[in-house]
Amino acid sequence: MISFFTQVSRAALCAVLGLLAAASMAHAGIYNLSIGEKTVNLTGSDRTGIAINGTIPGPVLRFKEGEDITINVTNTMAVDTSIHWHGLILPFKQDGVPGISFDGIKPGTTHTYRFPAQNNGTYWYHSHSGLQEQAGVYGAIVIEPKAREPFRYDREYVVVLSDWHDTKPERVLGNLKKMSDYYNYNQRTIGDFFSDVSKKGFGAAIEDRKMWGDMRMTPTDIADVSGYTFLVNGKNTKQNWTGLFKPGERVRLRFVNASAMTFFDVRIPGLKMTVVQADGNNVWPVNVDEFRIAVAETYDVIVRPEDDKAYTLFAESMGRTGFARGTLAPKEGMAADIPAMRERPLLSMTDMSMDHGSMAGMDHSTMKGMDHSKMTGMDHSKMGGPKPDPFYAPGSGLMPKAANGGKFLSYADLKAQKPLYKVRKPTREITLRLTGNMERYFWSINDKKYSQADPIRLKYGERVRFKFVNETMMTHPMHLHGMWTILDNGSKKWNPIKHTVSIAPGTTVYTETEVDAPGKWAFHCHLIYHMATGMFREIIVEGGPDGPQAKVGG
Repeated sequence: MISFFTQVSRAALCAVLGLLAAASMAHAGIYNLSIGEKTVNLTGSDRTGIAINGTIPGPVLRFKEGEDITINVTNTMAVDTSIHWHGLILPFKQDGVPGISFDGIKPGTTHTYRFPAQNNGTYWYHSHSGLQEQAGVYGAIVIEPKAREPFRYDREYVVVLSDWHDTKPERVLGNLKKMSDYYNYNQRTIGDFFSDVSKKGFGAAIEDRKMWGDMRMTPTDIADVSGYTFLVNGKNTKQNWTGLFKPGERVRLRFVNASAMTFFDVRIPGLKMTVVQADGNNVWPVNVDEFRIAVAETYDVIVRPEDDKAYTLFAESMGRTGFARGTLAPKEGMAADIPAMRERPLLSMTDMSMDHGSMAGMDHSTMKGMDHSKMTGMDHSKMGGPKPDPFYAPGSGLMPKAANGGKFLSYADLKAQKPLYKVRKPTREITLRLTGNMERYFWSINDKKYSQADPIRLKYGERVRFKFVNETMMTHPMHLHGMWTILDNGSKKWNPIKHTVSIAPGTTVYTETEVDAPGKWAFHCHLIYHMATGMFREIIVEGGPDGPQAKVGG
């Protein structure tokens, strides 16, 4: 017979274990975040940024797949703020986009987000209010899976890449509106002209300058903003973020591009990287030497350093204006050589599927002001010119090439390890032309800014095929909230699942979306100054288990 004291001891033990379990769940599933201004010094000068819990980036939020998430966000500033949970599948009212899913977080108030952790993987969070994301309101999310993962690793690090500017983001946007090439510090010189004359001949060099002049652009317009300091987990190159390892270990690196405007080309000289996840979804492993990570994308890679030495994590901006640098090392204080910056790329007419021959006889005055709407109806996928990779602009430095002739990751390499949806024909196709006016500095979809456009209405249960036609000279990372984007890269049922798809200049890219989330959702370019000036749409999903369209507006 079990004694009374034994029963009491067991009951007490169960109570203690229950409290410990509850405390553990509370730690994992509940976070309190405070957003406020903070003085930072990342360039040698004190500046005011916006931090989460006093840090830039904010804390890494870790959850378990399937658990209920509660996040209390307190606004200590004098202006509204918000947090959007980038890539997470959740009810639309928890999505965190002011004016679409809620009213925002008012000064001096606390807003509570509640939603289930439905999808495992690497994601991130950021403000969707004003330009606060550029000022520091961002951080990473890790959701651990219920089931065993299809790859092994011994330790992991989150690697958040970002860009910092000493000029306040509102001032940066104002400067761009006044003069679109305000931050183009790499204008062509007279020396470049004479170099072109020697390569192409005088007439061709003059014609080239005339065409670029008519478009009010230069071949060096790779990025809208220069002067950034690039960061790894909030540290600049001198501060040198370091992740430790033991030789022979498999190290998982969870890369998040939380920058406002910067695409990074990432490599670790001396180490192969095995890509195992893209935007939180498992892919068939791909061994690469380098990969390009667009703004808002995430990639998980595994490396296995065998030697007892340091390795440089090198993230070079696509425009070669600078780099972020970190270190993997067996112990603190070690560092490896930093690679030399590669030659800056130049755009070419081929990037718009044009060359001198196809431009002959063209009235260049129609392109003055770089009004991309003049190029309506061009299907770049059917135009001439070599295209070794359909997902990158040909003919210029935008075509990625790995250092020392190695393997560079392409979207064409990505194959879903386990498709989320059955293959079926789309119910309809929607064309989204990415348009804008560089001289006046606004960006648009189908020639209309957000303020001029009606919402895109989808029906719950349909499967929509989106045709993206990039008619601009800029690369646009397009992000759909609330629903997965199936990238058509030719892999059919193995097409990868993403939340952000980068559309290079002069390319046409197709995606499909299973419309399975009722509500109102944002859809936009993730370059912050492009989104702020009009490359943005509201999507309304009508019908579904939550009721008729009246529940989601409209």
